[in-house]
Amino acid sequence: MDSHCVGEIDGLTFCLAKPEDYDDVMAISQDIYGGNDYLPHRYHSWMTEPGRVVIIARRGRKLVALESGLVVDGGETVIVEGLRVCPKERGCGLAGVIQKFVDGYIKNVYPNVKTKRLTRGDDPGPEKLRKFTLLARRAVLSLRGDSEGFNSFVSGLKEKLVVSDESNSSRPLVPVKDLDALKAFLFDSDLSSRLQLPGGAIIQDWQPFKLMESNLDILARRNLTWFVDGSGGKPLFMSFHTPPYPIPYNGGSLRFNIDLYGTETSLAKKALTTHLNSVKSEIQGLVLVYIYVHQTLWKDLKRFCEGHDTVKQFQNFWEQLLLEKEL
Repeated sequence: MDSHCVGEIDGLTFCLAKPEDYDDVMAISQDIYGGNDYLPHRYHSWMTEPGRVVIIARRGRKLVALESGLVVDGGETVIVEGLRVCPKERGCGLAGVIQKFVDGYIKNVYPNVKTKRLTRGDDPGPEKLRKFTLLARRAVLSLRGDSEGFNSFVSGLKEKLVVSDESNSSRPLVPVKDLDALKAFLFDSDLSSRLQLPGGAIIQDWQPFKLMESNLDILARRNLTWFVDGSGGKPLFMSFHTPPYPIPYNGGSLRFNIDLYGTETSLAKKALTTHLNSVKSEIQGLVLVYIYVHQTLWKDLKRFCEGHDTVKQFQNFWEQLLLEKEL
């Protein structure tokens, strides 16, 4: 058995994924997430990420499934993600087989892991939800546009803020670049209730993290851009974005994820505009923008973004679910 192989069940061989498995993984990922798949961009960084386990399943020589887990919360939780099964084997129970194997492998290698956490962009229905605790739901606003219209779209948002006088409100947004300052902000004891954090966590590009120092060390490696309500006292808003990254959609596009925390509409509009403005020089070609917000903000932000010729709403209202279960 190959030294990377870690088990065999019912004709399947499970192995730790290697960089040279990339092409085989991509071969089973052609239609994942409607072209919004992050894995083509992330796969090679996953190979060296601390606390990351990536398991592939082969039937004979053919790669048929993959799932990954990232150990967080000081070793007590695993975030599972990346699940995919080759098209010919979907609907046959293979997803459940690799999920069960990965759970067991992680529990064996990381015996302190007690909890399995994941996010979903679809509602799996009451039967599957019964297996998990539903911690939170967040609304997702999505936009589709191209680089030619992006600058004018951002300029239009700025003008809307000026007209509504929200750009000059007494609660400015300030960037946070110093790790110690970020820790002081995030570890405020009532931050979670004040900003209504989903399940008491922050979710970065679909990965949910509790407010713990070890998790902040993970986030510090992600090159995130943070803004907080800088009015002093107890801030009412926080946001960050993940740098735009390539996805397969429409033959090659960019995806840009913005996470907003808090329920103040004026601050949400200002934060969204600020994040979009900070990356406008990086946008090339087609871009899909995903904005994750408290449900109460979705309609106002949707209206705020309307009226542009080329940057338009991409999908109807949908939600990001945060789920958890004991491992």
